[in-house]
Amino acid sequence: MKKIAVDAMGGDNAPQAIVEGVNRAIADFKDIEIQLYGDEAKIKKYLTASERVTIIHTDEKINSDDEPAKAVRRKKKASMILGAQAVKDGQADAIVSAGNTGALLAAGLFVVGRIKGVERPGLMSTLPSMSGKGFDMLDLGANAENSASHLHQYGILGSFYAKNVRGIANPRVGLLNNGTEDTKGDPTHKEAYQLLANEASINFIGNVEARELMNDAADVVVTDGFTGNAVLKTMEGTGISILGSLKSAIKNGSLKAKLGAWLLKDSLYSLKDSMDYSGVGGAVLFGLKAPVVKCHGSSDATAVYSTLKQVRTMLDTKVVDQLVEAFTKE
Repeated sequence: MKKIAVDAMGGDNAPQAIVEGVNRAIADFKDIEIQLYGDEAKIKKYLTASERVTIIHTDEKINSDDEPAKAVRRKKKASMILGAQAVKDGQADAIVSAGNTGALLAAGLFVVGRIKGVERPGLMSTLPSMSGKGFDMLDLGANAENSASHLHQYGILGSFYAKNVRGIANPRVGLLNNGTEDTKGDPTHKEAYQLLANEASINFIGNVEARELMNDAADVVVTDGFTGNAVLKTMEGTGISILGSLKSAIKNGSLKAKLGAWLLKDSLYSLKDSMDYSGVGGAVLFGLKAPVVKCHGSSDATAVYSTLKQVRTMLDTKVVDQLVEAFTKE
């Protein structure tokens, strides 16, 4: 049985969206147990699952505006910290939270702990592409700055995840840069390029440009945390803006526009699905001793359900155990 700790109080829509996502996951997956950390009375208001769910009550939580490191040190009874501690103590196999990103990263590093040999864990997510295949990208903001050595290791980590969790036999790894030529970029990216090119364990295809990310330029995209976070938010904002503009144009358009939208209904739904982040799961702080997964702060029940499904797959494939073994051998 796979035991997953869930921070029920983290996120904009907590605890309702969190608990409703848990209800769906419990119904669909018979091999998981959920530990819900948070205010018991508020959780029970939305909880319909009666089996394989345990509520661990606490009145304390980490807020979105809390300073991460201080919150982790001072709020020892916060729902997020109790969940992370359960993972460390072996009472849970993974933790999921939609709460304060910085605090979850700190809890992952200081409570769960990083794998020996991993210099700096990266925040990684599977992002949507126009084909629906998607791609894994890291670092998405766990680190503001990264060295060439970190970027090299992200290539190995990302390839490992894509192969073992997403089932891609020989993942194509690309380095995000301002041009595809191997001479492009600053000294850090030039050095990272050479390290990745000489790494025999991955299928490095060279530099990729941001404009090609959603066209399946690579299965794994490596970048520094500052750039990765900016790219992620740009993609999210662009997708929301395009869909919003299209909806507004149809709503405020003529009869011809509405008729055209009706005729293109299936295609428009397909476009919406291809740009929808709720079905791809959460961002993994990869390189830790256990899965620590961050849902988007505005996650709805579907996004929470997808994240629990993702964590179940990670536990089923034992990707972290395999990663520990791989880095121990080095």
